[in-house]
Amino acid sequence: MGTRWQNSVLVLVTILATMAVAVTPVVVQSLPFGLAIQGLGDGVTTNAESLRAIRVTAARDSDLDRVVVTLDDQSLATRRDGSRLILPPLKIDDGAHTLLARLPNEVPGLPDAEVSRTFSVDNTPPELSFQPIEITDPRKPVTLRGTAKGADKVTVQGEEVKVNEFGNFTVTLPTPPAKIEIGAQDAAGNRAAGRVPVHARHPGMRAVHMSGQAWTAPALREPVLQMARNGLIDTIELDIKDESGEVGYASQVPLAKEIGAAKNYYDLNGVVEQLHRAGIRIVGRLVAFRDPILARASWESGRHDRVVQNADGQPWAGGYGDYAFTNFANREVRDYNIALATEAARAGFDDILYDYVRRPEGSIEQLRFPGLTGTPEQGIADFLTESRNAVRAEGAYLGASVFGIAVSRPTQIGQDITVMARKVDYIAPMIYPSHWGSGEYGVSDPESQPLEITQRSLAAFAEKAAGTQSVIIPWIQAFSMRVHYGRDQIRAQLDGARANGIDSFLLWNASCKYDPADLAP
Repeated sequence: MGTRWQNSVLVLVTILATMAVAVTPVVVQSLPFGLAIQGLGDGVTTNAESLRAIRVTAARDSDLDRVVVTLDDQSLATRRDGSRLILPPLKIDDGAHTLLARLPNEVPGLPDAEVSRTFSVDNTPPELSFQPIEITDPRKPVTLRGTAKGADKVTVQGEEVKVNEFGNFTVTLPTPPAKIEIGAQDAAGNRAAGRVPVHARHPGMRAVHMSGQAWTAPALREPVLQMARNGLIDTIELDIKDESGEVGYASQVPLAKEIGAAKNYYDLNGVVEQLHRAGIRIVGRLVAFRDPILARASWESGRHDRVVQNADGQPWAGGYGDYAFTNFANREVRDYNIALATEAARAGFDDILYDYVRRPEGSIEQLRFPGLTGTPEQGIADFLTESRNAVRAEGAYLGASVFGIAVSRPTQIGQDITVMARKVDYIAPMIYPSHWGSGEYGVSDPESQPLEITQRSLAAFAEKAAGTQSVIIPWIQAFSMRVHYGRDQIRAQLDGARANGIDSFLLWNASCKYDPADLAP
């Protein structure tokens, strides 16, 4: 009896041991020591860039040193990063691939733990195609049509738009920006981006300058309005912010109110309505960086970085008076001018025309522009890019008044005409004959030879702006200095402009007094 019982026990132990050996492999296969591949699903389509996010983990950090990772049976040199393995940068061709992570079993004869992912790679981004857009009125909606082959998602100006089965899309924007930004993404995560230039050919103008205070004086305002009624001009240029830093209307820009710059010489919306009702375009002249009001207020409040300084760290004057120039490299200064520009454009000004959009004259070594990176020329161009995007969104054109010497000496005042012409809709050169030195462009006495100096200098500007969308609209001298300037001298300048195919003009007289006879046929 005892022997039978002992034998039965022996048989049972033997069976149980055999069963344990048989069951153990099943447990190992279903629980592979917590081995996992993270950041990659099975059966997905992805791109090589997305594979950078793949991580391999295990239940025990100590096991990671024994994990072998292969791609299409080729071992990968992984890197340990704490409790995970990071794959090396992968350059994978399009097609099907298999990623395998294997943890060798420490028990001899038992299977290893394995986790795999089968996936497809698509590295080809969507194909974007579109045509540049030409517009004639920046206040009217613009429609963009394009194709994004292979894209699942398309955005225009950051907003998602519908795409049909052929990749075609159409979107209408209420006002045309300077450039339309397009983005496209496919199912694999590949992205493509494009910028559609919106070319807005300026319609041209025949204009005269008026200051904010001059507009309040009927003796100055009414003759100019009569010139428009008689067809001698079609545009009035009115100061938004002048050389003193005063804003001609009751601006709601917070900084203008804070520093006392906002005046009430004219009603912003009223003057736009009055001129548009009469069929007259209105251009807002905005003196950008010559701004004594902002400069003084900034310096006295401790915001020295808003002010152009000399080599000793004091406010630069240079013959313009104390606190003359604000710093174009300062973010707050730039935002202040752009805020005024957009306020006027939103009210209905047809153009924003910057003046003093430059650095002060003088040796660059004697000037300090806190926060400037790169050259003054590039800093000015960047400011114009920001400005055009802002004012174009409000339906206005953007122009820049520039020194005559800038066409050949861009570094003297930070105005590179070729670069600036790509950032604005028109360049307005101040080519007053009285301001040229003897011998410029081979003209012995420019002030006495307005035709020659105007024709030759504008030819140089036209050459610099060639290949851009900008047009040239010159400032014409309608004031006297050493030589009396009347009808003959003004007509000579206009003839010099026409010799270059330029029919537009801006008459400048600081006193805002103009003689209709000077423009009479």
